[in-house]
Amino acid sequence: MSRPALVLASASPRRRELLSQLGIPLTVRVAEVDESPWSDEPPREHTMRLAQDKAAKIAAQVPDEWVLGADTVVVIDNRILGKPNDRDEAFAMLRAISGRWHTVYTGYCLMHHGRGVRHTGAAESKVFIRQLSDEQIHAYIATGEPMDKAGAYAIQGIGAALVQQVRGSYTNVVGLPLAEVAELWERIHGPGVLFGDTR
Repeated sequence: MSRPALVLASASPRRRELLSQLGIPLTVRVAEVDESPWSDEPPREHTMRLAQDKAAKIAAQVPDEWVLGADTVVVIDNRILGKPNDRDEAFAMLRAISGRWHTVYTGYCLMHHGRGVRHTGAAESKVFIRQLSDEQIHAYIATGEPMDKAGAYAIQGIGAALVQQVRGSYTNVVGLPLAEVAELWERIHGPGVLFGDTR
């Protein structure tokens, strides 16, 4: 039985890796959109809007394909922490989340342009980062890992050593709430469409 394919509207290798575990035939088309938050836009709504924007941009190019867009943000004190622009900004972000809980939101949007179908949602997880000294923060930044990660850390990488607790979906913190997306995919295409042999 052929399995329905998906176009991932994201350059994230982490999202691609997560989806590949489900056995979904997958291609990638990167969607370039303005990721600036709107004034007074709540973080959850921000991620869903960007996920929709990304999915819509690619879905218009491949109207007969299913397209998935996603966006992840780290939030503390009602402030969105995106990807740091430089090492000083990475340091400030890591200092802000050190020894505290913060929230990670990922918005996702599954869209089929030709059928006029769109499903949008968001997941929320809480993460506690252990107390870090300035020396530890500088050492982590020196690895280079924080520089292209929202909130300046990667839970699936070296940054796992900073994380003491996670409440909610772990894969959401990585960049895609896999259980929610898998449930949605099965709801659309029926049971048995996942976990195929990907060799």
